[in-house]
Amino acid sequence: MIAKHDVLVVGAGCAGMRAAIEAFDAGADVAMISKIHPTRSHSGAAEGGINAALGNASEDNPEIHAYDTVKGSDYLGDQDAIEILCEEAPADVYQLENWGAVFSRTEDGRIAQRPFGAAGAPRTAYAADITGHVLVQVLWEQVCKRDIPTYEEYFAWQLVENDGRCQGVVCWDLLEGGLKTIGAKTVILATGGAGRLYTGTTNAYSCTGDGMSMALRAGLGLKDMEMMQFHPTTLAPTGVLITEGCRGEGAFLLNKDGERFLKRYAPNTMELASRDVISRAEQMEIDAGRGVDGNVLLDLRHLGAERIIERLPGSRELAMTFLGVDPIYDPIPVRPGAHYHMGGVATDVWGQTELTGLYAAGECACVSVHGANRLGGNALMETITFGKRAGSHAAEWALSHTTVDVPDSVERDAERDLTALLERTDGERPWSIRDELASSMHENFGVFRRERQMEQQGKVVAGLRDRYQRVVVEDKGEVFNTDLTQAIELDFLLDLAECMVVAGIERKESRGAHARPDDYPVRDDENFLQHTIVHLVDGSPQLSWEPVRMTKWQPQERKY
Repeated sequence: MIAKHDVLVVGAGCAGMRAAIEAFDAGADVAMISKIHPTRSHSGAAEGGINAALGNASEDNPEIHAYDTVKGSDYLGDQDAIEILCEEAPADVYQLENWGAVFSRTEDGRIAQRPFGAAGAPRTAYAADITGHVLVQVLWEQVCKRDIPTYEEYFAWQLVENDGRCQGVVCWDLLEGGLKTIGAKTVILATGGAGRLYTGTTNAYSCTGDGMSMALRAGLGLKDMEMMQFHPTTLAPTGVLITEGCRGEGAFLLNKDGERFLKRYAPNTMELASRDVISRAEQMEIDAGRGVDGNVLLDLRHLGAERIIERLPGSRELAMTFLGVDPIYDPIPVRPGAHYHMGGVATDVWGQTELTGLYAAGECACVSVHGANRLGGNALMETITFGKRAGSHAAEWALSHTTVDVPDSVERDAERDLTALLERTDGERPWSIRDELASSMHENFGVFRRERQMEQQGKVVAGLRDRYQRVVVEDKGEVFNTDLTQAIELDFLLDLAECMVVAGIERKESRGAHARPDDYPVRDDENFLQHTIVHLVDGSPQLSWEPVRMTKWQPQERKY
């Protein structure tokens, strides 16, 4: 054990940094682990904005925000958690502003708010279309101000469980090489999502579900893993995100005939319907032959050059860089792409998991404020509000307990596993398995789910798991061995794919992102208004169910 702390945060994006700041301010000895530099975290890729009922653009309040979120979740969101998010959001946004977040402004100087999909009011605060980047920089400044140590380029691999508690993390030191164990009274997982399960994804290469898989292997349950959100506007073939802020500013979606096709699918809200509705509409247009080379068209031209340059400069630059299309003059070809995992490590409203001393926050957690479909702008808000809450509770727990005990056997066992992987000389390179996993998930577990395809995907994943047992790491070196870390990341992704398929097959209804048009085309509240929970039992995923926590909103038909 090279060090020990009161609170150890794994992951240093918005949720991780906000948790570390709160724990430090509560008086705890805090440190962060990150496999990349914190300002390179995937939180920085969030473009459109952060939701809070500030009421700067229209009449709004936390209750309206909460109702929109419950409805958007297709009633699978836990309403107590949603109410906490929406009540605490305004103060949390003003705190970010006081720390130096440079939000876009109204003419009278207030924080500007734009409309986003399925919102009852314009409540998305934004910084042009680089909101995540701005928040990451502001939080990193606060981390540096507090001199919170960061184990940078440390790859977290295994949780240390001892005496019925989580007491640290076993890491691979990318920069110097070798296994390093860091002890802690409490550990907060904030490792982000797992979009790299898919070929077309908005997610960074680092989004491989590490924290979810580590928790699963420690015996914890993963909640609602079938709920992978597809974002309607991503660039082919890269999956680069074009923000929902474009539609919030008034952009149109067109098919090859120049028709605003959403009038057939969401006649009231059109381009501002929820993401699952728009993604399905796009896919149906493409499947019906009304697409353009597998895409639909996002048209910003009528907004005018001045507005595009002022409010959507990042999106324009992305379209020009990756497609050679300037949206001032031409529409952008877009298609649905894997974007956000609504599922994750099951937690309570303080980020606590089933394992004493272990917390989770942000996209790797499922509290569950997003249910079956996340509203744009709610993810950044969740990282701040629930990152803060997890940091507060973890610090409080750590400061009332004194011991950290990491047995030597933990590191010896990890060392043995790692040596076996590195000493293998014959076998398959990880990248070929990873590519097949991503392409098959996109084909068989995408915007639409069909029983036959999901069962086929279960067989594909099982076959890839068998092949993984013979995977070979060509780089045997210690220093910056990304060949090794990518092999471990593939192992994590295979875990999560198994969980997703098991949960998807058993959810025999259509709800939010889980759409089964052929066999179960409608929502079934009588049988499936409940969360899927997947545990590993003897190495295999086992499914159970848990009721949705309801407060004041009963399920209704969802129309946009």
